[in-house]
Amino acid sequence: MQAITVRDRDAGPAGMTLTDLPPPHAAENDVIVKVYAAGFTPGELTWPGTWTDRAGRDRTPSVPGHELSGVVTELGYGTTGLTVGQRVYGLADWTRDGALAQYTAVEARNLAPLPADVDHVTAAALPISGLTAWQGLFDHGRLTTGQTVLIHGAAGGVGSIAVQLAREAGARVVGTGRAADRATALELGAAAFVDLDAERLEDAGECDVVFDVIGGEILARSAALVRPGGTLVTIAEPVTVRPGDGRAVFFVVEPDRQRLADLAVRLRDGRLKPLVGSVRPLAEAPAAFTSGRRIPGKTIIRVADDD
Repeated sequence: MQAITVRDRDAGPAGMTLTDLPPPHAAENDVIVKVYAAGFTPGELTWPGTWTDRAGRDRTPSVPGHELSGVVTELGYGTTGLTVGQRVYGLADWTRDGALAQYTAVEARNLAPLPADVDHVTAAALPISGLTAWQGLFDHGRLTTGQTVLIHGAAGGVGSIAVQLAREAGARVVGTGRAADRATALELGAAAFVDLDAERLEDAGECDVVFDVIGGEILARSAALVRPGGTLVTIAEPVTVRPGDGRAVFFVVEPDRQRLADLAVRLRDGRLKPLVGSVRPLAEAPAAFTSGRRIPGKTIIRVADDD
């Protein structure tokens, strides 16, 4: 099979090549998925799991990419809940070969069924963004109906999903970003928008939840916006400046089959819309990692034509 591999952690995206590899093996509780579309995180070449397995042993050449949509072709011993021929989407394991390949081995618990009327490209844009948005807003932020949430990067991959989920939950949403993001954030459901380049973040007012994807100075300044009893949630970095009378949570997204299934229903029903930007073939994945242009929406790698 063909796959994108990386061998040298110092080479960055320049070290990515299209390679012929043996098909993956389905271990216990695994499935083999024929990948139709895959997503990636630009910074994942700096993650330890890209280069080592769970025991810390070198595992290069590695296949990057952790979001996928495809069809199950093989079940490992003991695998339950999925069947051969079933359409699925979800997360490839952090410390194993990923989704920028024609086939990949995935723990079955990391995948959920994909409705027949949802295309693979759209589905591949949802797993990390959808789970991160849900877990940040509701599991960690404890957002409820009638509250106000400020969402940084409201037109980005995670932020755009968070805006839609928060609005559906009956919360008032304040989005932030660049001036060019205003129309998108408002269209997705934000009631107000703060241009971080030209407007004062502090003018956004107090919020019950602040959901940060930026870090740095923006994260530190956001602590003052959390009203008493509220929560500052971030995926960017550990929190150093905390709300005076509230909680602060830094978290890393976790796989969740049931939540993925819930998100897929929203996708099918039109209640959730991932922002897909560029769609490129597998051979162009290295160029997609190095693209310096800011393209609205998530870049997806089309590995095979839709089933």
